[in-house]
Amino acid sequence: MSTANTAPTGADLARFIDHTLLRADATPAEIEKICDEALAHSFKAVCVNPIFVPLVAKKLAGSDVATCSVICFPFGADPTAAKVAEAAWVVSHGAQEVDMVIAIGLLKAGQTNAVRDDIAAVKEACGSALLKVIIETSLLSDAQKETACLLAKDAGADFVKTSTGFAGGGATEADVALMRRTVGPEMGVKASGGVRTRQDAQAMIAAGASRIGASASIAIVSER
Repeated sequence: MSTANTAPTGADLARFIDHTLLRADATPAEIEKICDEALAHSFKAVCVNPIFVPLVAKKLAGSDVATCSVICFPFGADPTAAKVAEAAWVVSHGAQEVDMVIAIGLLKAGQTNAVRDDIAAVKEACGSALLKVIIETSLLSDAQKETACLLAKDAGADFVKTSTGFAGGGATEADVALMRRTVGPEMGVKASGGVRTRQDAQAMIAAGASRIGASASIAIVSER
């Protein structure tokens, strides 16, 4: 998967964006609204919590907008069996993409085999669905970020992703560039957390992001 060095606008920029609503108090009506927005603007995906996957899959059926679900969100502290079960459930109910949170505490403790095996098990449960691994950059040193990316790559994940947006930090150009250097051109890098303007999104893409996770998607593509 190649990097992007230009500054896309309009419809081209929209195809980088996962239109996201992960608030704990999100309602079905709000989820339907973001699906309608995603269809109107041709965003790449709609990203929601697992309970809403069947609704999103139904709303987006027949379109080129993917259904994406987070799992083990936002802490990544679930046992592997629970992550596998959750991934299998969302995929069986229509998720075409899955965003999982890495086992952050195990990573920081240096338990790299356990982290890699955890990701690999979820990847297997995803089947043909894309797997994005959230490494939560704000909680890691640069060396730990590199290790997390290499473990995700070794485990067969399709993307690495910066942040949940729930840990007091978000995507930065420096982190995106580090992640891109680490995984190389063939793997996806998703910048998520704090991407609120067109300038933010374009900067992340210039740094190496191939996907943007945002709740401010409409503002991003509507700016002049």
